[in-house]
Amino acid sequence: MIYQHPLHYLLGIEGIALLRSYYGDHDRAFAEARVVEIRRLLDLVAAGVEVSTVDTVAGYRVWSETYDQPGNGLFPVEEPFVHEIVDALPPGVALDAACGTGRHAAYLAERGHRVIGVDSSPDMLAHARRRVPDGDFRAGGLDRLPLPDDHVDVAVCALALAHLPDLRPAFAELTRVLRPGGHLIVTDIHHEWVTLGSVPHVRSADGEPQLIPSYRHRAADYLNAALPLGLELRRLEEPRSPAGEVTDGLAGDLTTGPWDAWPWSLMALAPAAIAAAAAGVPAVVLWHFVKVR
Repeated sequence: MIYQHPLHYLLGIEGIALLRSYYGDHDRAFAEARVVEIRRLLDLVAAGVEVSTVDTVAGYRVWSETYDQPGNGLFPVEEPFVHEIVDALPPGVALDAACGTGRHAAYLAERGHRVIGVDSSPDMLAHARRRVPDGDFRAGGLDRLPLPDDHVDVAVCALALAHLPDLRPAFAELTRVLRPGGHLIVTDIHHEWVTLGSVPHVRSADGEPQLIPSYRHRAADYLNAALPLGLELRRLEEPRSPAGEVTDGLAGDLTTGPWDAWPWSLMALAPAAIAAAAAGVPAVVLWHFVKVR
């Protein structure tokens, strides 16, 4: 079981902010304000929550109902990267691996590609089929794609690999189904953003709090999984978060909000600290590979 307490999160954020000050990002007044803020936060009256982990099939059964609702801040960051690469390619056979609700499948279809979508979640596939009626959507995992060798011209795998403890099986499968000269586009949540608390929260049918695991993969993990397979790196982007306004002061009360809103509702309790802790932290990592052999 995972134990999540709002005070623990806030103290962690204050600690990151203090380290940034220690390294020279902020002045003495800022650092001293953080200590004052920490003393006030220690008066926080709140209960911790015991949280279990849930696999992606069960987790996305719940998340599929709200996944496409406005508010997912990762989409506007990673979609332009995917679209730019896709726009430069001729129409062909395209794979949307871990297609979810089919947002990239829809774009690929609009650009003239014959689209195959694969996902392990029946609920996400149902949304994708409604979104792209002419697409070919199949049930399957990233470690065993239901496609023959050398079958697709472009493969997109978006915001999915962080759920896997080991990247190598997925990269092996994505490379296997890609034709020589084919393009692989991978987007993922950045490990630094996961560290700041961006992990999907869902509740079971009984209302029990659950997390869909998100692993903190480094650049070396992706490269060590991809390069031995004959994939050549063409582009890597780690878009940085803009620096927020760092102002002293705390919210008027110490209301944490429900667990479902953590850590986002907690950030309002220490706005200066979160602005300092999150400044320049990449939200996503964006990869473009080409299969050269």
